[in-house]
Amino acid sequence: MCCILSILLLIGPRAAFIATWLFSDRATRAFEGQFPLPLLGMLFLPFTSLFYVLVWQPGGLQGVLPWALVALGFVIDLGSYTGGLWGNRNRFK
Repeated sequence: MCCILSILLLIGPRAAFIATWLFSDRATRAFEGQFPLPLLGMLFLPFTSLFYVLVWQPGGLQGVLPWALVALGFVIDLGSYTGGLWGNRNRFK
């Protein structure tokens, strides 16, 4: 069960970002022709990229709440990369 949950957490934000990119023009408008940036974001920072696309407005990110959600996505991405290091810290002693 743990492996299924891990796979869903790994694939979930990337699939949501791809679906947003393919079925709406929101990601295209949010990144305005910067093709490598959304692709790299999807690969390395999927939650940050997804939250950025979801809270983006035509004037850009305005206010504290949109930036807080993007920061939350960044924290989730960092946690996904560093969680394994913290969990296995006693293995190498």
